[in-house]
Amino acid sequence: MPSEIKTKVIEIIAEQAVLEPSDVREDQSLDDLGIDSLGLVECIFAIEEGFDISVPFNANEPTQSDFDISSVASIITAVQSLIAEQSR
Repeated sequence: MPSEIKTKVIEIIAEQAVLEPSDVREDQSLDDLGIDSLGLVECIFAIEEGFDISVPFNANEPTQSDFDISSVASIITAVQSLIAEQSR
C-alpha cells in the first residue's frame, strides 16, 4: 500500500502543477513545482477526497499545521501516517 499511496500523492501534486507525474521528484517543494497557496489547498482537498482522510491543515496558517508540506516526500509521509492512524 505505501507505494500506492506515494504514486497517488504524486499524481495529485502533478495534476495541480500541470506536470506529468514523472516530472515530480520527492525532494521538490510545492514552490519548486509552481504550486501556489490556492493550488496547495486544492492538493489538500484532493488528498482528503482521494484517501478518505481528514488532513489537519489550516490554509490561513500553513506553517502552523501538523501536516508537513515542506517537500513532496514529507507530504507522502504525512499521508501515510494519517492513513495508518485512521486504520487503527
